[in-house]
Amino acid sequence: MNGSVTVFSTPREVAVTTASTSLSRSHIWLLTLSSMAVALVIAAMAALYTALPEIAADTGATQQQLTWVVDGYTLALACLVLFSGALGDRYGRRIMMVLGLVVFAVASAIPLFLEEPAWIIASRAVAGVGAALVMPSTLSLLTGGFPPERRGVAVGLWAGVVSGGAVLGILGSGLLLQIWSWQAIFLAMTVAGAVFAVAGCTVPESVDEQRPPLDFWGGITASTAVGAVVVAAIEAPIRGWTDPLVLGLFGTGIVAAVGFAGVELRVPHPLLDVRLFADRGFGSGSVSVAVQFLVAFGYFLLFVQFMQLIFGYSPLMSAVAMAPMIAPLIGISIFAPRLAERFGLRLPTFVGLLCVGIALILVSRTTVDSSYIDVLWPLLILSTGLGLCTAPATAAIINGTPPEKHGVASAVNDAAREVGAAIGIAVSGSILAVGYADRIAPALPALPEAARGPVEDSLAAALEVTEKAGPAAAPLADFAKEAFVHGAQQASLALGILTVVMAFVLGAWAPGRITGRTSSAGEAPVLVDR
Repeated sequence: MNGSVTVFSTPREVAVTTASTSLSRSHIWLLTLSSMAVALVIAAMAALYTALPEIAADTGATQQQLTWVVDGYTLALACLVLFSGALGDRYGRRIMMVLGLVVFAVASAIPLFLEEPAWIIASRAVAGVGAALVMPSTLSLLTGGFPPERRGVAVGLWAGVVSGGAVLGILGSGLLLQIWSWQAIFLAMTVAGAVFAVAGCTVPESVDEQRPPLDFWGGITASTAVGAVVVAAIEAPIRGWTDPLVLGLFGTGIVAAVGFAGVELRVPHPLLDVRLFADRGFGSGSVSVAVQFLVAFGYFLLFVQFMQLIFGYSPLMSAVAMAPMIAPLIGISIFAPRLAERFGLRLPTFVGLLCVGIALILVSRTTVDSSYIDVLWPLLILSTGLGLCTAPATAAIINGTPPEKHGVASAVNDAAREVGAAIGIAVSGSILAVGYADRIAPALPALPEAARGPVEDSLAAALEVTEKAGPAAAPLADFAKEAFVHGAQQASLALGILTVVMAFVLGAWAPGRITGRTSSAGEAPVLVDR
């Protein structure tokens, strides 16, 4: 099996070679390895959330440096994933996955020897480059290696793992922090990357046999567009949404996106044929994926802080509290593509996003006195909604492109996720910060000058101040918690309203059930969108 090549054949040849729809051991192994590899690179996005306080204490990293420890990875991944998908199509998806895992493992090992903040940030950025090679390769290996009759289940499981990967990362890092230091997280990522790289050599190669020339100008303009938007989203909560740099970055992203579209419409072998977005399945699926990750990562930011600062949970317990969402998320994702095949993309997209939106609106009613059960059942509704709409959206993106371009289609799916996640964190964080600052403001004049800044900055800093001040500061701690909950309520409500609105928009845009109708005797069937 090692060294074999999967190419793309005519429909008649595919029908012959996939006559047997039962999965072989090689198919099961390919699905397992692809899912584990993508789970690793997604988990790495969120794995350091719970370790940032320890990293700051051990290395002296500033708040801005801590931000880039997390976001440097996301930025590199988002900028390069589209071009990486094209590299996989041309040179081979397996070799790109293995190469990406090697780069990821080597980069993750750097903080084990060099603990300075600059080195940690650099290592995370390089690991993001490796992750950009891995993500589109895993999905395109599945779509190229699985028979069409079984492809929906494979894509569904892959999409479920992607959506649950961030939770797995938070859970795993919380467990490691209980038994060792923050460096254990980097060691675990190094070992896992190395093991998966070796295992990746055992799966068959998949490549576009035509090997079209690479569209470098398309890659440059796409990376510039995505990078500018992501950096703007990262800097907006710190500098403000009207800061000249933030506005300039958003403007640069828009101009680069227009330039990308112009390039792709003119070159003979485009990196991404932008006309694909006119296809209702491809276009609505791409936007749906972006919205899903926008609200999911925006909510994760609120949830983890709520568990630790309001409920007083440890990093591990915060991750355990989020873990129940994995079961409905992955379980529903497995059969959700079949629902889309039967009823069309419209129904699972609308119902799924509507569930997510309702869950977030319910979360906005959470108070300081709420219990974990009050938070748990909206979390399960949210994960059910994501399970319904995630896999069908991914399948629609893949199905909207020819097989030889599945690497690029996978990259579009991944880029939509990363941009959505970055914007979701920025929007959620900004609304939370504004809401907290507005409510805490009346308490500031009565505080000593040295305490005003930390109390105004965040609840975490305010609790540190009140802990040092002793029992007399307990009313201030309670007031700060109420201010945080107010900001979290506003952020959840904004995310919920956005999701409900997008549920109706995408419900109208996404295609319904496709049926065959014969217009007259002897003529080919006509596809009708219902």
